Amino acid sequence: MNYSMIIYILGWILSCEGILILPSYIVALVYGEFASGNCLLIAAALCLILGFPITRKKPSDSVFYTKEGFVTVALCWIVISIMGSLPFVFSGVIPNPIDALFETVSGFTTTGASILTDVDAIPKCLIFWRSFTHWIGGMGILVFLLAFIPMNGGYHMNLMKAESPGPSVEKLFPTVQSTAKTLYKMYLFLTVLQVILLLIGKMPLFDALTMTFGTAGTGGFGIHNDSAASYSPYCQYIITIFMILFGVNFSVYFLIMIHKTRKALQTEEIRYYLGIIAACVLIIMFNIRHMYPTLEETFRHAAFQVASIITTTGYSTTDFNYWPELSRNILLLIMFVGACAGSTGGGIKVSRIIILVKSIGQELRHFIHPRSVTKITVDRKVVSSESLRGIYAFLAAYLLIFVISVLLVSLDNLDGITNISAVASAFNNIGPGLNEVGPLANFSVYSNFSTFILTMDMLAGRLEIFPLLLLFTPETWKKF
Repeated sequence: MNYSMIIYILGWILSCEGILILPSYIVALVYGEFASGNCLLIAAALCLILGFPITRKKPSDSVFYTKEGFVTVALCWIVISIMGSLPFVFSGVIPNPIDALFETVSGFTTTGASILTDVDAIPKCLIFWRSFTHWIGGMGILVFLLAFIPMNGGYHMNLMKAESPGPSVEKLFPTVQSTAKTLYKMYLFLTVLQVILLLIGKMPLFDALTMTFGTAGTGGFGIHNDSAASYSPYCQYIITIFMILFGVNFSVYFLIMIHKTRKALQTEEIRYYLGIIAACVLIIMFNIRHMYPTLEETFRHAAFQVASIITTTGYSTTDFNYWPELSRNILLLIMFVGACAGSTGGGIKVSRIIILVKSIGQELRHFIHPRSVTKITVDRKVVSSESLRGIYAFLAAYLLIFVISVLLVSLDNLDGITNISAVASAFNNIGPGLNEVGPLANFSVYSNFSTFILTMDMLAGRLEIFPLLLLFTPETWKKF
C-alpha cells in the first residue's frame, strides 16, 4: 500500500475543497450574511491549513494500483464530506454532526435527500454551498483533480475507474488528464447552457445557478420547500430535458463532438435509456390522467418525475405520494434502474441491466442447446468474462447491503414502504422516497443510527460499493 501517495492526494483534495468553498463565501458577502460567511471561511481555512502543507513535497514513489486507487477514492470522499459539513455545524443551521454529515454526503453523492424541514429559512450562502456540492460531486472531485494535476506513474486511471459510475470506464484520449479535461469541458458547457435557458425563462440568477447545480450533478437539492413546483412550466421543461441529458453517458457527447452523431445515437444503452423513459411516461400519463385538468400538465408532471427518478436527480413538481399505486411502483422500480454508465446519475445503471437481461437469455439458450457457444455482446463488442464477473459481484453485494440496510433502519419502527424507499433512495443516490420520506417530506424522521446507515448507503452507492467495502477488508491494509 502506497500510504505516502494516498496522503499526498488527500492533501490535494483538501486544498481543492478549501478553494471550492470560497464562491459560497462570495455569495455570503453579496447577501450580507456575514456570520454564515465566516463559518464558510473558517471551514475553507481549515481545509487549506490541513491540505496544502501535505502537497508541498511529492512522494518519490507515485505508483499505485487498483487497490490503492479504490482506497484513495473512498478516503477522499469521506474526508471531503466531513470537512464540507463543518459550515452547517459551525453556523448552527444543522447542529447535530450526524445530520450535518448526512446532508453533506447527500450533496456530494448527488443524492438530494435532506433532513432540513424548512429550506427557505436557510441562509443563501449555505444554500449555495449545499447545491454546489452537487455540481462538485456530479463529475467527481478526483476527476477534477486529475484534469489539472498531472500524476506520473501511469496508474492514475485507477482513480478515475474507482470514482466514475458504471461497469467500465474508457479513456477518450491517450492520457487521463486530457480525458478528465474533456469531460469537464462538456460538463461545464451543459451547465452554462442550462443556466442561460433558465434565465431566458425569467428564473432569478441565484435560483438558476443552484437548480442547475442540482440538475448537472443529478442531485436534486431544492432551494425551496416545494422543490421545483413553483417554477413556470417552461423552466420545468428545461430542467426535465437537462436531467435526461445529464443522465446520458458522456462518451455519447464526445462522439457527437467529433462528428460521430450516428454512432452515438446507435449506442444500445442510450436507446434503452430513452425507451424506458418514454414507456414509463406514457404508462404514468394514462394512470394519472384524471388527476390533472389538462393533457399538457399531465405530461409535464409525468415526464418530470420519471426523468427525476431514473436519473436519480430527485426534484419534484408534484407530490407523487398521492399518485395511484401503479405509478408509484413504476417510480420505485426505476429508482433501481438508474441512468447510463459514465453519466452523473446513480442506480444500478442501464448498461448493467442490459447485460443482466442478456445473461438470462444466454442461460436459456444453453438449456436448449447445451453444446452451443455464445457470447454476450453490447454494441457489437463482446462483454469480457472479467466484466461479467464484476457485474455479478456488484449485484450480489448490492442486494446484500440493501437487505441489511432495510433491516437496520426498520429498528425505527416506520412502515415498510418508507424504509424500503428510503434505502433505495439513499443507495441509488435519488433523494425523495415514498410515504414518510416522500417528495414534500424529509429524512428527519429517522434516528441518528438510521441516519448514519443511510449516509453510508449514499457513499456506497456513489462509489459503486467496492471502494468503500475495501476500507473494511483487513487484507487491504496488509503489506505484501
